[in-house]
Amino acid sequence: MRRPTLEVVAARAGVSKSSVSRVINGETTVAPQIRDVVMRAVHELGYVPNGAARNLVTRRTDTVAVVVSDPPQGVVSDDPLFSAVVRAVSRELEKAGKRLVLMLAESDQSRTRVVQYVAGGHVDGVLLVALHGTDPLPAALARQGLPLVSFNRTWAQDVPYVALDNAGGAALAVRHLLERGRRRIATITGPLELHEARERLDGYRQTLRDTGRRSIVALGDFTRTSGAEAMRQLLEDDPDLDAVFAANDLMAIGALRTLHRAGRRVPDDVAVIGFDDIEAAAYTSPALTSVRSPMADQATAAVHLLLGLIDGGPATPVIMPNELVVREST
Repeated sequence: MRRPTLEVVAARAGVSKSSVSRVINGETTVAPQIRDVVMRAVHELGYVPNGAARNLVTRRTDTVAVVVSDPPQGVVSDDPLFSAVVRAVSRELEKAGKRLVLMLAESDQSRTRVVQYVAGGHVDGVLLVALHGTDPLPAALARQGLPLVSFNRTWAQDVPYVALDNAGGAALAVRHLLERGRRRIATITGPLELHEARERLDGYRQTLRDTGRRSIVALGDFTRTSGAEAMRQLLEDDPDLDAVFAANDLMAIGALRTLHRAGRRVPDDVAVIGFDDIEAAAYTSPALTSVRSPMADQATAAVHLLLGLIDGGPATPVIMPNELVVREST
């Protein structure tokens, strides 16, 4: 059997072809009785709209690009939470009848290809993940005029975002350590070209400043190795420290390993807190106290913001709250 056409549906419904087209494309100006008779004909005939033709009319592709801007060493794409973000984004887009195109931007060449693809009209909007401070991609994509949402803040102006309360989460961690009687509290930062790393450092510093205590800072890059090395340096510089707040769980796990090798008991000698509450945090020895990041909720909120922008909605930034999950390491 030949596939039923728009004309066949119009003849069965007893209406014009243009009326059928308006119903199929979801226009709200169609009278309810016309919509009912057209949809009845659609179901009776088994009509399937031609997606390419419909996109020419609506100027929509029903496709969203998820762009991960990450250095070649894969700091973000290797993060255990990354898969949770992608799954949540995919699930929400599927609910909305949208397709997902995942694009990795790890070099100047790949960033150029991403911009060219977006500029070519292949997607209705872009969700950006993991942007470094010097990254030119946010501004380049913003110039294309398509709806654009960042998963975290960017240094580019006027890019809507959905971000964690990073400073507030760090403050939760430090206040918890202070309440446990800790007095020499160090921190291991993430790469400071990232907004979230700087905000977590700011939250740590401000909380200590409010209590008249000094900051003890070591630099990390969100990897286990950097956490282990930063902890070793902290112990050399300040052997009397009694707590450490690591800006993510991977670095906290690295710090636990260094403390164990140095013969420091956790939490008796040194308490340790991480950030993100990845699955592994509950299985370290001792189990890791962590600031839980609602990454799946953040991803869902980012998709909703982007879909709203595609439909002409407001570009209102969203800040997600955190909570502290207390375990044996503190």
